[in-house]
Amino acid sequence: MKKHFKMVDLDCANCAAKMEAAIKKINGVNDAAVSFMAQKLTVDADDSRFDEIMQEIVRVCKRVEPDCAIKL
Repeated sequence: MKKHFKMVDLDCANCAAKMEAAIKKINGVNDAAVSFMAQKLTVDADDSRFDEIMQEIVRVCKRVEPDCAIKL
């Protein structure tokens, strides 16, 4: 399943790259892209575990940039 999410307060292109790399390592994620310019997250992940995977993605993003939020 491929979904797009709005990111709020993503302040740094380097942080976006770190988030993208960390998200791609999560089990069940097929592909991910974090666009600093568009403030957007695109995730392609396993349908059966999508909600669980999104919870892990939120945790990863908070660890990289605590002020950033993903609008689910």
